[in-house]
Amino acid sequence: MPTITLIPGDGTGPELTSAARRVIEAAGAAVTWEVVEAGEKALERYGTPLPEEVLASIRRNRVALKGPLTTPVGTGFRSVNVALRQALGLYANLRPARTLPGIPSRYQDVDLVVVRENTEDLYAGIEHMVGEDAAESIKIITRRASERIVRFAFEYALAHGRHKVTAVHKANIMKCTDGLFLACARKVAEEYPAIAFEDRIVDNMCLQLVQKPELYDVLVMPNLYGDIISDLCAGLVGGLGVAPGANLGEEVAVFEPVHGSAPKYAGQNKVNPLATILSGVMMLEHIGETAAAARIRRAVERVLRAGKQVTYDLGGQAGTQEMADAIIAAL
Repeated sequence: MPTITLIPGDGTGPELTSAARRVIEAAGAAVTWEVVEAGEKALERYGTPLPEEVLASIRRNRVALKGPLTTPVGTGFRSVNVALRQALGLYANLRPARTLPGIPSRYQDVDLVVVRENTEDLYAGIEHMVGEDAAESIKIITRRASERIVRFAFEYALAHGRHKVTAVHKANIMKCTDGLFLACARKVAEEYPAIAFEDRIVDNMCLQLVQKPELYDVLVMPNLYGDIISDLCAGLVGGLGVAPGANLGEEVAVFEPVHGSAPKYAGQNKVNPLATILSGVMMLEHIGETAAAARIRRAVERVLRAGKQVTYDLGGQAGTQEMADAIIAAL
């Protein structure tokens, strides 16, 4: 029976991971949990938001389910999420965006996957002040990381019956950094003649996704663009409350919702648990618990079609735990 590292997270994280854990257990998944703290609680207790015991637990168990962690804006410690991905070599961020039944949206039949490079670009955090009145941030793009993430996207497309990979960049302006990424994407694409390949400039990609998302399948891109475009894609299918995610490396995998910790709603039993539950489903699929994963997906769709026991953002009045209860009842 595999042991999963469980990081409850900050803000609404503990409520959301509790709901996901209950659903996963009710589905009959053969897992045990090792709970460790990261984020604000860990900072208070250990003086660091990312204690070594968290990294050790994930390395030992090789799989983790994580609630959202709070990153202060403009001040304080740098992103724990970024530090976690870099420390564990979680180079691929996988964020699917798929239309679900019963969820209000401007679009129908959206089925996209954003593959985001996770370790470099502007998110490497190499920045400094230049005197008192200017700041400089250094954008790092390497051949190794670019080829690795594009190859991951093509391998994912092959494994999941996808038909096209689109590389997203700004090589018309950033000819060295994004130019290198695009050149690597074109080189790797030659190895996969069965999968269609194209590229789009990032601003045009945003326009295309709003106008005709049905034309796209797997999107692969550097770190910053991936963060932005994955939120855009979540908006196409109902919002961040239904957007799951995974961070994958050679050795370990960490699954987490795309959304943040929403501290103003902490303890109110209000926030939609679907993104965390669906991240748990991705985790179950990753460890081979496919039957339990399929049961949860079917139960989620039953609850959404009924449209009664859902949270406020989906037009209902149920709380976090009540929506989880409804999914468990539908299993």
